Amino acid sequence: MPSKPISITLLDSIALIDASHAGTIVVTGSHGGRSAAGFVVDVSSKPLAVFFNDAGGGKDNAGKVGLDMLQAIGVPAACYSHKSARIGDAQDGLDNGMVSDANALANQAGIQIHMAVLQAIDCLQKP
Repeated sequence: MPSKPISITLLDSIALIDASHAGTIVVTGSHGGRSAAGFVVDVSSKPLAVFFNDAGGGKDNAGKVGLDMLQAIGVPAACYSHKSARIGDAQDGLDNGMVSDANALANQAGIQIHMAVLQAIDCLQKP
């Protein structure tokens, strides 16, 4: 019997994450920086994975340092390029996002740079 597909949660802002998103794949329009990742760290029940906008990287890769923070708590995470999807628009990230970076847990699931977010989500849904 086929397994039930994993739910996808779209959050234009990661600040809206809460325990009801546990076990879902969250695609957010937020950057993947320290403050944004902190919302995921602080939620009591964790999502299965999170996709952020890389916000162009920024000084010292500030737009994606949250990937390491989520790695440390066991959450696969990736950023999609700000050139592929609008910052603050989770639906655009899902529809058009192209992965620009990922933590080791996401890589272990098969997620690779230049992969479409939709394709990366398929990697997470494989048994």
